[in-house]
Amino acid sequence: MRIEVRPEVCVGAGQCVLTAGRFFDQGEDDGLVVLRRTEPGPAETAEVREAADRCPAGAITLREP
Repeated sequence: MRIEVRPEVCVGAGQCVLTAGRFFDQGEDDGLVVLRRTEPGPAETAEVREAADRCPAGAITLREP
């Protein structure tokens, strides 16, 4: 799985950071999503899927290989 984010769509709700802080952060100036890691390991995929599902703006996309 590969994680992609679209900061231009993000509303800064921070649900991704609360759910999967190892993968997502928020910009200091604008609060928009920042991707920290692009590929979760097998044990981390559920966490990343939950973060994507909780994003109110749909700014997180998960690509399967």
